[in-house]
Amino acid sequence: MVKFVLSILLVLLAIILQPAFSQNIEISHTGNPTEPSIMMDPNNPDILVAGSNLNYFYLSNNGGQSWSIHTLTSPYGVWGDPVIDVDTEGNFYFFHLSNPPSGNWIDRIICQKSTNNGSNWSDGTFTGLNGTKAQDKQWSVVDRSNNNIYLTWTQFDNYGSENPSDISIILFSKSVDGGDTWSTPKRINKVGGDCIDSDNTVEGAVPAVGPNGEIYVAWAGPNGIVFNRSMDQGETWLEEEILVDPMPGGWDYAIPSIYRANGLPVTKCDLSGGPNHGAIYINWSDQRNGEENTDIWLSKSVDGGDTWSSPIRVNDDDSDHHQFFSWMDIDQTNGNLYFVFYDRRNYSNSKTDVYLASSNDGGISFANWKISESPFLPNSGVFFGDYTNIVAHDNIVRPIWTRLNNGSLSIWTDITPLDNEEIVNGIRESKIEHNIEHYPNPASEMSYVSFKLHTLSKVSLYLYNEKGQVVQTILDNKEMSYGKYVLPVNLDEAGLKAGVYLFKLSINGQSETLRTFVID
Repeated sequence: MVKFVLSILLVLLAIILQPAFSQNIEISHTGNPTEPSIMMDPNNPDILVAGSNLNYFYLSNNGGQSWSIHTLTSPYGVWGDPVIDVDTEGNFYFFHLSNPPSGNWIDRIICQKSTNNGSNWSDGTFTGLNGTKAQDKQWSVVDRSNNNIYLTWTQFDNYGSENPSDISIILFSKSVDGGDTWSTPKRINKVGGDCIDSDNTVEGAVPAVGPNGEIYVAWAGPNGIVFNRSMDQGETWLEEEILVDPMPGGWDYAIPSIYRANGLPVTKCDLSGGPNHGAIYINWSDQRNGEENTDIWLSKSVDGGDTWSSPIRVNDDDSDHHQFFSWMDIDQTNGNLYFVFYDRRNYSNSKTDVYLASSNDGGISFANWKISESPFLPNSGVFFGDYTNIVAHDNIVRPIWTRLNNGSLSIWTDITPLDNEEIVNGIRESKIEHNIEHYPNPASEMSYVSFKLHTLSKVSLYLYNEKGQVVQTILDNKEMSYGKYVLPVNLDEAGLKAGVYLFKLSINGQSETLRTFVID
């Protein structure tokens, strides 16, 4: 019995000694969710809307600490590939594929709109309807200077066809009235692709807006990664696309234990007003270093896309392991770049972590750190989806990813504050200097949080459960003077069950998270 109790305590100690800064939040495990998309309202970063295959959406009004789960419906059908966007008035848009009761599978791109933070959605409008041709893999961007919405996607003459007369092309459509109506789709690529949905198919068109309303978009296909632009809100485009990178090995590649994988590009433009204002970035992954060594790459243009830098590797490991399914965003308040991707640098098998990378110098250098609290072991017999996603604003970063473990699918985010941390050798280190401690740990009835204040400060202290839900408010923005404080927390009165909990202490806007374990 003594050995058993000792073993339990050692397990608890191992949990407690995990890095204290990862705050993973499970958004949902309902309905085998995959291909998550996430968007934050920059006017109110506490408001987040996310989506996943096939027809789920998720709402948070507290910065991602907790989520509600809902099902999206439309008279045109809801068939996955969720893309969430938001305009300057706080209207959210949910783009997805169709499956209409009368019509053809994925025969158009649907846009549903919410004017109340996702609580209700319109039936939807659509673009791209073209007989029996398939409309697939769309992405959107909102020009925040005028709220124009730009949409790009792939049209297949006949999805999956090996007939050389069937082709794939990149289409563009826009709305200038908040998604109510859409322009006639316009082909923007010169070189088409096949319809097999592999390396020689043109896919991955993600539009970005430039500082003067330019529209930038890149995609992958038979010529590698290519780029096009419009200087007149999509009316005209370059007659020939510009080569960005040959993408050795193509965009369709194999990752062990993953149903299918791709390295399709993501295009973003810096609008921050900082030193890299106007720079265009394209992020992707490929296997140029070998089929057992997928890497994350970034190319940059500072001349409107005329020329592109040689690929810069984002993942900073020295291993020959896989990094894959990358997505990026730019914090437009400061120009910082953020990337989320799956990473196997720490394992010799298919165990998979989730990593975040950042760059504050325009892609010259990168910090990498693990954000998943534990690895997962996927299974190639279960569809894993085709992408992750991430949104960043004013030093608030919210990645979203799929986790596949023991055959079970779920989607997650991480709510760890970044503005009070330094990244040193891939590990987050707190910059708060208030001698913060908590004890005992594990605790049963009482716990104590101690800290020092060096000046008059506003202090908040909350206790969260593992799902990111507040279970006890100890201090709420209380003004406190210089001195040392020891705050007692009555765990017994709070009625907490045994498990892992998180104290979050905020002092003048800087936060630190302390992991504690409650035992009976």
